[in-house]
Amino acid sequence: MNYAKNILETIGNTPMVKINKLTESLPCLVLAKYETFNPGNSVKDRMALKMIEDAEADGRLKPGGTIVEGTSGNTGMGLALAAIVKGYKMICVTTDKQSQEKIDILRAVGSEVYVCPTDVAPEDSRSYYSTAKRLGDETPNSWYVNQYDNPSNAQAHYESTGPEIWEQTDGKITHFVVGVGTGGTISGVGRFLKEKNPNIKVWGIDTYGSVFKKYHETGIFDPDEIYPYVTEGIGEDILPANVDFKIIDGFTKVTDKDAAIYTQKLAKEEGMFVGNSAGAAIKGVLQLSEHFAKEDVVVVLFHDHGSRYVGKMYNPQWMEKMGYTE
Repeated sequence: MNYAKNILETIGNTPMVKINKLTESLPCLVLAKYETFNPGNSVKDRMALKMIEDAEADGRLKPGGTIVEGTSGNTGMGLALAAIVKGYKMICVTTDKQSQEKIDILRAVGSEVYVCPTDVAPEDSRSYYSTAKRLGDETPNSWYVNQYDNPSNAQAHYESTGPEIWEQTDGKITHFVVGVGTGGTISGVGRFLKEKNPNIKVWGIDTYGSVFKKYHETGIFDPDEIYPYVTEGIGEDILPANVDFKIIDGFTKVTDKDAAIYTQKLAKEEGMFVGNSAGAAIKGVLQLSEHFAKEDVVVVLFHDHGSRYVGKMYNPQWMEKMGYTE
């Protein structure tokens, strides 16, 4: 008989799927690393399990303990599933900009959820960074994950996502394109791929209101770049330790409107019911068209599932209210 001993054993080995209609204008082959096939419907399941296993191994996470993390939703889901299987409690801290679906899903799998204001500085006591750290300090027998600076985040993608992409493309990949938030995916995958072939180009998708692109190009952390934005799961107003800027060849920024519109286009033109950051990522690929040649193999990673955005990017009234209708 062929079965997984628990749901965590189904993480990884996600499919690679060709993009067809949306990339007709490009000369190259564009493939999506389709991470919604993970049990928590996102790429974050990989690093969530790795961070927990590493914390168990060195004693930071003890039996019967409580896991505390600040999350835009997907890491929290991955941690929550592992917590259920392994017998831990889960506290998730998120922001009021995240979709209600994400908050509801976290509660559905038994997590305690705190919702913090988005439009405050990271060091503000009300921010989700500060709140998560405080709850980690205050909760007995707890472990604060800190996915932004936790090296197990990037290591998970070095050990699993990167090798899968290399094998699935038979080593023919020439470009890797992915949205950047904590930096774990781009840094871990990018490091593995460049060790295999230093000529592979690694491109990050950023959003307006985030500091990554300017910092990568100038080395300057510019507070004037920071302002509220709608796109979920990518961009930051901090510099996480997991973003290895040396691995990244460049960034392109995608507007909130384009990210929302292309999220819908993926569903309606490719049959790919994926999340908001996937819309940003595929629009970013189109913006980078001048970098691609006929023989190139471009892999774009789609982080999460469309079910988390039904009330937003897939809702016609919300799109009209935001001025995102074409």
